[in-house]
Amino acid sequence: MSEDDTTIGAAASLIGCTLRDYGVSVADVFRDAGLAPDTVSSPDVRYPYARMQVMWKLAVERTGDPCFGLAVAEHFKPQAFHGLGFMWLSSDTLFDALQRLVKYQRMISTVADITLEETGDSVRLNVDIHRSSVDIEYASLDAAVGVFVNLCRMATCETFNPVRLTMKRPRPDCSDRFEALFRSPVEFGADSNALYFDPVALREPLPGANPELARANDQVVIDYLGRFDREHLSMQVRSRLIELLPGGQPAQKDIASSLNISVRNLQRRLHAEGVSFKHLLDETRKDLATQYIQDSHRRIGEITYLLGFSEPSNFTRAFRRWTGVSPNEFRQRA
Repeated sequence: MSEDDTTIGAAASLIGCTLRDYGVSVADVFRDAGLAPDTVSSPDVRYPYARMQVMWKLAVERTGDPCFGLAVAEHFKPQAFHGLGFMWLSSDTLFDALQRLVKYQRMISTVADITLEETGDSVRLNVDIHRSSVDIEYASLDAAVGVFVNLCRMATCETFNPVRLTMKRPRPDCSDRFEALFRSPVEFGADSNALYFDPVALREPLPGANPELARANDQVVIDYLGRFDREHLSMQVRSRLIELLPGGQPAQKDIASSLNISVRNLQRRLHAEGVSFKHLLDETRKDLATQYIQDSHRRIGEITYLLGFSEPSNFTRAFRRWTGVSPNEFRQRA
């Protein structure tokens, strides 16, 4: 784990709101964790991951509640996740929302290790952290899985429950609160922290689905990551691509110039992240295309222009390669 690893500041704000319910001094906890409470209201503030873990530890100790993380999850509001929360609620399905969570997880924490696996009869969301020298407070992971389930419920008018939950942590004395919150079987002392979902339920259309709003919040999150996450160049490239695509297909030199680096440096850093410029261009176009096409007010010609294609026929060929169907067929199915 790097000393530069950070967590979104809203996590500290949620802890603070919850501490007030217990009558615990929020200012004292912030101070003793080495955090500045007067900066937490800034939407872009991020706190060092190690200090956030100290804050979690202090919160559990001073409230005397081993299930404090679940109480924090109950205080969660979508805006706490910046654009990611609203993106979740406006996604087409919960499966789309979970894919976005995995894609943009560094927004929540740069040590997050969230993956989505699909088997024949279930979908599993694994929630963990990358290898760390810092002791992990159980409450932080309790809160994470609780928040993800609550977001699913907000998106489905409170009708959603996971199939089951497994946690690495030992069974706490307050284990009944886990079953009350998740409304499903909970296994402690497991090999992984994982939420299991019914794949059919995950693909049900969401009542608040709004492709245009989801795309707008995609851009908000990408811009946010581009501002703070200098370590990962791919998100900055994606942001520049979205900006430049309406003017035609950007070349590598155009993107490199906009980032004030050489083409060679751009290629080298993207290779270190396991991606290529061509892959990012294709993936960005695909993501935007599937969102634009679901907006019936947008014509194919307009989408062609927004994605930087020179001809509608070129866009149609690319779209068929991405999805297996033409843009019109995809729109009719959606």
